[in-house]
Amino acid sequence: MPKYSIYVIELRKKVFTENRKFREANPQFNGVLECLYVGMTSKSPKERFEQHKTGYKNKKGYKISANIVEKYGTYLRGSLFQHIDPMNSRVKALKMEETLALELRRQGYAVWFN
Repeated sequence: MPKYSIYVIELRKKVFTENRKFREANPQFNGVLECLYVGMTSKSPKERFEQHKTGYKNKKGYKISANIVEKYGTYLRGSLFQHIDPMNSRVKALKMEETLALELRRQGYAVWFN
């Protein structure tokens, strides 16, 4: 049974000015803290980050990397996710992804998640 991990990637702040959807999703952002992407994976967070940065496609040829990370991603922010243990359930991991993303937004970060 696969384990699912939550991860956080820091994005360049240009994402806020260049990406309308990102800006609209984060009306509370005041520019003080960073822009982030929160995701969930059955891979290691490091491996998933590399997939995002290289525009990874699955065996069927479908791109499964996030354009926003491919273009603006800088590095993994371990301090924001390493306290979360991997989960056995994809459903629980998806819920935790949303929970963490919304909590980081409340703290003042600009956050994108799926």
